[in-house]
Amino acid sequence: MSQWSQVQQLEIKFLEQVDQFYDDNFPMEIRHLLAQWIESQDWEAASNNEAMATILLQNLLIQVDEQLDRVSQEKNLLLIHNLKRIRKLLQGKYHGNPMHIAVIISNCLREERRILAAASMPVQGPLEKSLQNSVVSERQRNVEHKVSAIKNSAQMTDQDVKYLEDLQEEFDFRYKTIQSLEQSDKNSALIKQEMLALQAMLNTLDYKRKEVLSKIGRVIHEIDMLMSNMLTEELLDWKRRQQIACIGGPLHGGLDQLQNCFTLLAESLFQVRRQLEKLDELLTRLTYDGDPIPVQRPQLLEKVNFLLYNLFRNSFVVERQPCMPTHPQRPMVLKTLIQFTVKLRLLIKLPELNYQIRVKATIDKNVSTVSNRRFILCGTHMKAMNMDESANGSLSVEFRHLQPKEIKSSAGSKGNEGPHMVTEELHSISFETQVCLYGLTINLETSSLPVVMISNVSQLPNAWASIIWYNLSTNDPQNLSFFNNPPAATLSQLLEVLSWQFSSYVGRGLNSEQLNMLAEKLTGQQVSYNDYQLSWAKFCKEHLPGKSFTFWVWLEAILDLIKKHILPLWIDGYIMGFVSKEKERILLKDKTPGTFLLRFSESNLGGITFTWVDQLENGDVTFHSVEPYNKGRLSALPFADILRDYKVIMADNVPENPLKYLYPDIPKDKAFGKHYSCQPNEVSKPSDGGGKGYVPSVFIPVSKISTFSIRSSSNVSKCLCCAERTPESHCDRNCSEFSLLN
Repeated sequence: MSQWSQVQQLEIKFLEQVDQFYDDNFPMEIRHLLAQWIESQDWEAASNNEAMATILLQNLLIQVDEQLDRVSQEKNLLLIHNLKRIRKLLQGKYHGNPMHIAVIISNCLREERRILAAASMPVQGPLEKSLQNSVVSERQRNVEHKVSAIKNSAQMTDQDVKYLEDLQEEFDFRYKTIQSLEQSDKNSALIKQEMLALQAMLNTLDYKRKEVLSKIGRVIHEIDMLMSNMLTEELLDWKRRQQIACIGGPLHGGLDQLQNCFTLLAESLFQVRRQLEKLDELLTRLTYDGDPIPVQRPQLLEKVNFLLYNLFRNSFVVERQPCMPTHPQRPMVLKTLIQFTVKLRLLIKLPELNYQIRVKATIDKNVSTVSNRRFILCGTHMKAMNMDESANGSLSVEFRHLQPKEIKSSAGSKGNEGPHMVTEELHSISFETQVCLYGLTINLETSSLPVVMISNVSQLPNAWASIIWYNLSTNDPQNLSFFNNPPAATLSQLLEVLSWQFSSYVGRGLNSEQLNMLAEKLTGQQVSYNDYQLSWAKFCKEHLPGKSFTFWVWLEAILDLIKKHILPLWIDGYIMGFVSKEKERILLKDKTPGTFLLRFSESNLGGITFTWVDQLENGDVTFHSVEPYNKGRLSALPFADILRDYKVIMADNVPENPLKYLYPDIPKDKAFGKHYSCQPNEVSKPSDGGGKGYVPSVFIPVSKISTFSIRSSSNVSKCLCCAERTPESHCDRNCSEFSLLN
């Protein structure tokens, strides 16, 4: 079943998450129509290879043309129209930058895998529950309801101001008419009656002025209360959800809803401002003793302007945090002289502001960092916000060609001479602009979440660990001295985030058993998830007991191994992975001989091994674990083929494959058959030129088990050239468990 078919079978709450990341940048219609073709291409490799991306874009357009031909024959007018529009859009948008669409499609496929993994997990973790609780949802609905009510109140007040204006014009006309009469005429009874009517009208005007000012005051108060409480909380919640999403958590939605609220409030405040201006205009034409306008209007206008300033300042947000396109799963880690992208949005979407706001990007502006290193931003660091580039028409700007460059100090100090490692130094990218609208000038500034600057890709794993720890532990957007004294993390939340690393990076999260093993490895004991606090040093700085590497380095090496060599097997759920040697023997001891499981090596970085159970003639159970395979050996032969072709040479020198059933009882070929690169009996044929007379050959993984080791309860099978050596000795060759058999 294709990945897209699995997505379509998800519950509605997960389908809503999928809907969030499909837009005009990559329309869902194309994802649906070309599902199998899209999934068969290597978009991630193309995102770093312009030539490959160009070919894939051309092939994508060809696929769209073929779909156009098909629907034209079916005379599906609506689909014909949409496909023509989409083809034109794709060609126009990505013709000059084909790697961009490769990045987008790669990200979409990865997010689908993450959502599928999340849907398959039986229980939500504490962090995810906190982001999706009913109180937050209820507050969102209340905010939208109150904003709508405020908008209606402001519009109703418009009608009151218009009525007041009409009433004053009538009064003004009738009053001037009397004033134009001769003095003798003013003493008539009719005129005296008219004067009494005018006095009553003036009383009504005074009442209406007070009423309008009161209504305006109530609208302003309601906006003030909404901004101070619920809207501020909504914005802070969105920023927290963005932090969590950046470290692999659930996608953060809600920005469009916030934009709608901010925009309606801004429109209401500008509407109130116009009403106050109209009252000022009415004041210049008519005033009297006790007139409420000159007393109340200045205070109300000052309050409106204050609210507008605050609303605009809060509306300037980083919609997508800084990220290198080459490492989309590792945002906020930036490498010197490598381009990164970042997107900003103004949540107040007014047509008058289109292309009128120019945003400038700087790094470490007015910030005292804990680093001795200083950087500047190269590339296009000033751009105008507009509504044309964003698929949903938001007022936004995306910087795509910024590069951080380190400024070498005259003293020649190096980045690691400070109190922290380079990967613990936090930096800030700031953005500033100015809004000039309806006589107001408002300076806006916002900053990205803290970023880590690296100069070598080997620093990426530890830099990413810093980003994880920071965004897990705090919602402070600018605590650049965080690692002066990093707080401990709750083990339950950390394990949840570690599961996200697997779901977002390699398409399948961790189950409770796998997380239990990680918890024991982190703590050295069985502990309560909810109570245990884990230190930063334990996670990333201290070596594991008896090992030369930290827990995080060990875990990151496993992620890299899965991503590059065993991804399909991991996604299918056939790799148990995180299980201790003791636990694997408990699982296997009562199983049919030949039952095996796959687990990651605890003693080797980026290694995977398999252990199978066997039974001796006397009925005793024995276990055999093969020497771990690392990425170097898996580059020579796919892991599925190794499992298929693996042979053991016993004392009688008859090679046999001991692997029969994947734990608990899945026939090996049923589990891995679709991942075999060729049939077992297929071998490469000799070439026509120069190969005549040679016997075809194929690499077969082979282990030799001695008679002594058969008698023992467990055994680590080694490669042929090392099989006869003692455990203390080492092979002086770069050997593998591959034997060339004819």
